Amino acid sequence: MTIGLPITLSVVLMTLNVTLMIFWIVLLAHQAGWSALIIGVVVFALILVGLSFYLFLMIKEVRLNQRQANFIDSVTHELKSPIASLRRYLETLEMRAVTDEQRTKFYRVMEQELERLDHLITQLLEVGRIDAIGQQSEPEEIALESLLRKCGAAACAHHKKDEAETILYDFEPTMVFARPLVLETVFRNLLDNAIKYAGEPPRIEVQVRNGERGRVVTRIMDNGEGVPPELRKRIFRMFFRAGSELTRRQKGTGLGLYIVHTLVKQLHGRISVHDRTGQTGSVFEVELPGHAAVPTE
Repeated sequence: MTIGLPITLSVVLMTLNVTLMIFWIVLLAHQAGWSALIIGVVVFALILVGLSFYLFLMIKEVRLNQRQANFIDSVTHELKSPIASLRRYLETLEMRAVTDEQRTKFYRVMEQELERLDHLITQLLEVGRIDAIGQQSEPEEIALESLLRKCGAAACAHHKKDEAETILYDFEPTMVFARPLVLETVFRNLLDNAIKYAGEPPRIEVQVRNGERGRVVTRIMDNGEGVPPELRKRIFRMFFRAGSELTRRQKGTGLGLYIVHTLVKQLHGRISVHDRTGQTGSVFEVELPGHAAVPTE
């Protein structure tokens, strides 16, 4: 279902309602039927409000259906592509003899495809149990520097990038009271996205600062194309991915930023995205309750 149909239908009904309202007012004004006039105007106004609300709900439903269709397309592709690749390499290994060098190459590619499948399944599971992530452990004081370095190393390994050349760290000593797995999930997704959508070669900067009123601000900056202003709130919705599955360059499910946004809210924090100052790229800013780390002797 396209979004044009409910909009057209609602506009036609609203126009008809306004026309009837004007006719009603003119007719009763001539007849001096003021009580009927007031009742009629109120009824027509309520009908107009109802139609407006209907239009809002229909547009919301159509957009959700479009996002779900995009999600199904993307997950189908993400599942079929590595499975087809694994089948092709396995059939090659079974049907003919290959050199040791070729076999090593095949195994390496198959391992990458399995990692891709594992990443997809992990995201789907995280959405299904998002309220239960990390609940098996108690909140604790976590040094953001060590956690972010761990997430950065994992993201670079996933994308086969050299961490020293890809990520620049800039820390102030900070502590956050949270469940470790929740924080890892947030920053793992953000760093994975930063490398995925960065330029070539990717250059990521991770900055942590002590904010005001007991807040800690983490900024993850990339050198990609940036996020258009009109999409900066929508990218955190479930299933949302800009563009069509047939034309976009980067594949995915549209779940990563939804997971991040939901978990940051659970931590009583805030996440936003804006442009980098003086250069291309995006800045994802995460503000969480925390405090400066106390130096140890």
